[in-house]
Amino acid sequence: MKRALSTIFLVLLADQLLKVWIKLHFTIGQHVPADPTGWYFLHFIENDGMAFGMKFGGQMGKLMLTLFRIVAVLGIGWYLRSIIKLKAKSGLIFCVSLVFAGALGNILDSTFYGVLFSRSTSIDVATFLPMEGGYAPLLHGWVVDMFYFPIWQGHFPNWLPIWGGEEFEFFRPVFNLADAAITIGIVWLILFQRHEFAHAGQHAPEETAAPMSEQLPATEEQGTEPAS
Repeated sequence: MKRALSTIFLVLLADQLLKVWIKLHFTIGQHVPADPTGWYFLHFIENDGMAFGMKFGGQMGKLMLTLFRIVAVLGIGWYLRSIIKLKAKSGLIFCVSLVFAGALGNILDSTFYGVLFSRSTSIDVATFLPMEGGYAPLLHGWVVDMFYFPIWQGHFPNWLPIWGGEEFEFFRPVFNLADAAITIGIVWLILFQRHEFAHAGQHAPEETAAPMSEQLPATEEQGTEPAS
């Protein structure tokens, strides 16, 4: 439990410190280094939907998405507690701890950031606890993303069907430390902990049966016949 809590705490701390720093120092779309031809940099955007910018039905959809995330995190937390009590291997516990910490980190954004910060724009940096109030009500905040790794940029060859000649970029998605923790936890689990995950419920310590000599009543010494 201590190792799981340490993992969760460290991931959450690093994730939130970086997000708050980006939010208070970057305008939307600002990136470092300033040269956009670099293959890696910090690039500040905010995601008001699901992964990869997918949206879900306006304000009501945003509320339902946040509530779903909260329920999902509660489920992951319950599972993590269960496998710890069942004394699962440390590798599985570490993977689930990463996923839990990452999911919780993004929930903090969508739950509280709309209340705590003013809106970030392409010309204005956000402020913390603005006098006029935050940019969105509780549970309607946007997730802060900042890692951008355009490793290769170019165009698909013209002979390629459908996408021929179109611009191509790898890796396009902008993500945050919480997303990275979720991805690492899931990939690690699939590659190295599949068997452990499949048998996670079989780790309950079995009660050791007492030796036969301890189960029998010790009323008479060995080798002495009972009195007639």
